[in-house]
Amino acid sequence: MTFRATILTLYPEMFPGPLGTSLAGRALAEGKWSLDAVNIRDFTTDRHRTVDDTPAGGGAGMVLRADILARAVDAYADGRPLFAMTPRGAPLRQARVRELAAGPGAVILCGRFEGFDERLLEARGVEQVSIGDYILSGGEMATLVLLDACVRLLPGVMGAASSGVEESFESGLLEYPHYTRPVEWEGRTIPEVLRSGDHAKIAAWRQRQAEIDTRLRRPDLWERHEGARVGSPSGARQRTEDEQ
Repeated sequence: MTFRATILTLYPEMFPGPLGTSLAGRALAEGKWSLDAVNIRDFTTDRHRTVDDTPAGGGAGMVLRADILARAVDAYADGRPLFAMTPRGAPLRQARVRELAAGPGAVILCGRFEGFDERLLEARGVEQVSIGDYILSGGEMATLVLLDACVRLLPGVMGAASSGVEESFESGLLEYPHYTRPVEWEGRTIPEVLRSGDHAKIAAWRQRQAEIDTRLRRPDLWERHEGARVGSPSGARQRTEDEQ
């Protein structure tokens, strides 16, 4: 099964963009996934190819019309999940990325202007997704992020099957810090435990660093991680040394 991405956008020339290079680009060329960027204006009926109108109730900006978007969505509806990239959506999580990467692909709506007519989102069961608490000019950049996160998980895309297992968010924690040669650089040395050859000690050190960094840098992730551990069948968590 090939992962198929259909992108409904006002700027199809933005694709594949970065997705045409590196791992994603190689996988695209090898047919491990496919990408089709579709111009929403192709589904208009007037000579000006109008896709938007003024917001009901007044206000600044323009809103993408439900009737135009529905024609575009319906032309590509085939059972794949339908997404709209919008700051009003639920935050994108690695767990959702894994689910999506395991499926047939997605149809993705890229917003512009003030966003979508809400009726389209309700009528077509669109899953609204946000990549962060900030505003972009449109949904295209967010779509690139979503697809890059998915494509790297497809079979045969990453060099080693275990490459992504210990990365940030896969276990609910940030990833531990990395080091490489030279052993000493500007008076800073690689931690001794990583040069010890003791794999058990190295694994314990990496786990501890992941927990410390997550707790300090992302207390929101740490709270979710701790809640999951406490609520797991294995019982309460074991405290780390600096908590004892």
